[in-house]
Amino acid sequence: MTETKTKKKKKKHLYDQSTYFKGLIRRSLQYLKTGYPIHFTGPSGIGKTTLAIHIAKQHKRPVMLINGNRDLSNQDLLGAFNGYKSNKVKDNYVRSVYKIEENVTESWSDGRLLEAVKNGYTLVYDEFTRSPPEANNIFLPILEEKILPLYGMKKKNSFIKVHPDFSVIFTSNPVEYAGVYDLQDALLDRMITLPLEHMDQESEAIAVVDKSAVTKAEAEEIVAFMARVRNLCTKKQAYNGPGLRASIMIADLAKRYEIPIDGTNEAFVQLCFDITWFPLQACTDKSDDRIEKQLLAECKKIKAG
Repeated sequence: MTETKTKKKKKKHLYDQSTYFKGLIRRSLQYLKTGYPIHFTGPSGIGKTTLAIHIAKQHKRPVMLINGNRDLSNQDLLGAFNGYKSNKVKDNYVRSVYKIEENVTESWSDGRLLEAVKNGYTLVYDEFTRSPPEANNIFLPILEEKILPLYGMKKKNSFIKVHPDFSVIFTSNPVEYAGVYDLQDALLDRMITLPLEHMDQESEAIAVVDKSAVTKAEAEEIVAFMARVRNLCTKKQAYNGPGLRASIMIADLAKRYEIPIDGTNEAFVQLCFDITWFPLQACTDKSDDRIEKQLLAECKKIKAG
């Protein structure tokens, strides 16, 4: 009896079902494969980090994540000197002669950047503009000369060569955001920057399904609601209302607590209002009393899936 083996079809990732994502992922992988770092920049909450990690996984190398912050230093990136290790060897081969050898070696713990560079990982440096420019300067020789200087390490070599498989994806918020440093021209010049705006509704719905347990129809209703909320924004600025993260939060909480995704349900309307009201105030005139009423009206328009 001949046993027929059927190959299981590999399930497409939801990102690969969207025209918006497919083109972006294809181009990003091409740039990384050629050796160029990529940089996703755009408003908070549109899914930059999720997309960066997804692309990094497609690169078929271990993924390392670093989060930018104002206290990040070269020591955090490279590693830390922990002291010394001592090793004594006592030789009593000749009965009347004692020979003692003592070796003292430096004890060092590799930082994440050093580990990624040495082993050829794909590094996702999330919100890198939240780190001070002096810390980020260490990426200049990595991207240009393909070497990593070993500042502070008492080694014979003052640098290591970057592993040929090493690649890096940067993400950042616009400079108008609080706690963000200005982009360094020298660093920006060495990467391919892909600005991300709010994605189309189809792509956003796909991302919501990917991150929660809602159906596609339910995700589409939530995303359509969020688009209407953004249209209530009256201020022209970098932040233009609640983003993808807000849509995911509504979907996740509704499913987790079994709240019907229905604008006639009081608990669901309150959930939508709680998540969107404060962010909406950041892009509207707070003295306008009509905004709150308009937001509640939009919450109630959501139809049952």
